[in-house]
Amino acid sequence: LRAETRSGMAAGRGAAALRRAWRERRAALLEPRYTPLVAACLCLAEGGVNLWVIRRVPYTEIDWKAYMQEVEGFANGTLDYTQLKGDTGPLVYPAGFVYIFLGLYYATGRGSDIRLAQYLFAGLYLLNLLLVFRIYCRTNKVPPYVFFFMCCASYRIHSIFVLRLFNDPVAMAILFLAINLFLEERWSWGCFLFSLAVSVKMNILLFAPGLLFLLLQRFGLLGCIPKLCICALLQVVLGLPFLLVNPVGYLTRSFDLGRQFQFKWTVNWRFLPEEVFQNRVFHAALLLAHLAGLGLFALHRWHSSKENILTLLKDPAKRKPASPRLTVNNILWQASCVYPLNASAWIVFILFSSNFLGVCCSRSLHYQFYVWYFHTLPYLLWCTPTTKLAHMPKVLLLGVIELCWNTYPSTVCSSLSLHICHGLILLQLWYGTAPTPVSHTPPPSRKPTAMSKKAQ
Repeated sequence: LRAETRSGMAAGRGAAALRRAWRERRAALLEPRYTPLVAACLCLAEGGVNLWVIRRVPYTEIDWKAYMQEVEGFANGTLDYTQLKGDTGPLVYPAGFVYIFLGLYYATGRGSDIRLAQYLFAGLYLLNLLLVFRIYCRTNKVPPYVFFFMCCASYRIHSIFVLRLFNDPVAMAILFLAINLFLEERWSWGCFLFSLAVSVKMNILLFAPGLLFLLLQRFGLLGCIPKLCICALLQVVLGLPFLLVNPVGYLTRSFDLGRQFQFKWTVNWRFLPEEVFQNRVFHAALLLAHLAGLGLFALHRWHSSKENILTLLKDPAKRKPASPRLTVNNILWQASCVYPLNASAWIVFILFSSNFLGVCCSRSLHYQFYVWYFHTLPYLLWCTPTTKLAHMPKVLLLGVIELCWNTYPSTVCSSLSLHICHGLILLQLWYGTAPTPVSHTPPPSRKPTAMSKKAQ
């Protein structure tokens, strides 16, 4: 009886929330406080959209068969990483990929049940969406109407998840789970899952500079060493079977930072001649631009204290003035912007901007790489103050980026447009988040007067 009463009360509260949202439907689209309600509706809609895509749109084989061939070699006892390969070439992902896709290999009848694999990836899509929405609920910055563009309107993202079965969504879902743990002050578990995401695909390392900055700010140099050890130890444990057999082969294959990409698949550099695209000098220039961007953001956007940035290496308790702990209970973070940022929003800003700088300077972006930053774009566009007239240009930017990623094969126009959109977002992040010092000195306590004592 009590259970029925509680369920009835919950249903009543839900119905009341829906009626209130309908009465205030304009506010429900514009006010971030309605994000949970809009998120719930969109997740239900997305379940139907994914089922429709799976049943109506033909599956396209790209890498799934090669994934299954690569993990099948491991299942058959091959521990030399250089001997693991598929139709598309050698295995180039770390060991976490092998274990996760080995589970999918057995779950789908050695990779033969494609339809079941699609349903599993549809479940992954919904889980990923829930994790993303939870982050946006904590940051409380993006108007809910924007999430319609993040969900049902993106053909490419649905294709990456349920029509192509790439490993990129797996890595990103684990990454978003790690970010949720960071927001809950569970830094050790967050670092564990962050490292697990890296072990699926190396693109997660684009978030690493931002995470390192947060760890130094929160714990200081000595305090963040245990967290970094968690990340490193997990990589060793996962790769141990392969490291014992051929350590050089494992490291060079799974963490190959110098791997060449094929020009025919590039989305972002189509306007360049192929010889420039493949030139090592061009690659070095992109790396320098990436490092310079990270340095500038770390010095002038992530760090606002008047003290030298090297003070991050000190114990937070010994800094002068003492830095407040990076907790979600702090209303204002010391690197506050021209508008107040809660601690959750600031953590997300640093991580998302770190990743976005890496995407902008990537040597090549392939179509499945869109998922690397797609779900972060609304936050990057709306984390700064937005006037009423500025909403439309930001929505237009989202639309142009989506169009660029849906142009196949990429063209000179589409790749140039993508860079222009990225540049506009970077300019907004730079000029829209000018740090201003925030005083953390508590107000002096006032001694109770005789009148107050009498009132007490």
